[in-house]
Amino acid sequence: MFEEGYLQKMRDQFVRDTILTDEFMDFIQQNMLPMDTLMAYYRCAIMEVETKFKVLNEQFSLRYDRNPIESIKTRVKSTDGIMKKLKKKELPLSVESIEKNINDVAGIRVICSFPEDIYLLADCLLQQDDIRLIEKKDYIKKPKESGYRSLHLIVAVPIFLQNEKREMKVEVQLRTIAMDFWASLEHKVRYKKNIPESETEHLAKELQDCAEVSASLDERMQNIRNRLAEVSGEDVPKNTDMGTPLLRRLTRL
Repeated sequence: MFEEGYLQKMRDQFVRDTILTDEFMDFIQQNMLPMDTLMAYYRCAIMEVETKFKVLNEQFSLRYDRNPIESIKTRVKSTDGIMKKLKKKELPLSVESIEKNINDVAGIRVICSFPEDIYLLADCLLQQDDIRLIEKKDYIKKPKESGYRSLHLIVAVPIFLQNEKREMKVEVQLRTIAMDFWASLEHKVRYKKNIPESETEHLAKELQDCAEVSASLDERMQNIRNRLAEVSGEDVPKNTDMGTPLLRRLTRL
């Protein structure tokens, strides 16, 4: 009950500080249609990238009899979240500013079976001639201090509209099941309110330890999978295989 009251208070404060400002209301009134249009473009960009990953997963299934992708999650950042980010970065409140400065409005998270699959899928995506890499952050090779691990890509992908082709930005996160499980629980724990300072450092250390255990599990499962493939003579995908004419045809579907 206390937590619900606290959350309501925080929401009310956010509304007062962010939503009901004159600047924000002016933005909404002047940009409602352009904003709706821009969000539709981002949704189209997500569909383009999601389809590319689904095609890659299908090709792996056909050629290697396995699926490197466990699941795909997508989201478009809320208007509140976008406005809050613009305000935090002290950027202009405009549709043009959003498109130019906010790289993660459109997001897609690809959950993979093994760490090697992350880099293999990322390479496959970036080799496609209609994908342009804007930024890459590898939090697997260099985890965040908290223990967070994931491969982040900001890519530009074209969407084909009625009378034009338009390039849109999409943030792609690639993680293993273990990385995603840890990140989900870490988010729930870290953003709990009213945690005593005396517990903060202890919890941070516990989360780091859990991240190490999770990474060790990924490595051990990867080694088991590779060993099984070796002893059974299984044909395994390599980066050099991904430029085949079949894949190039499939990824244009």
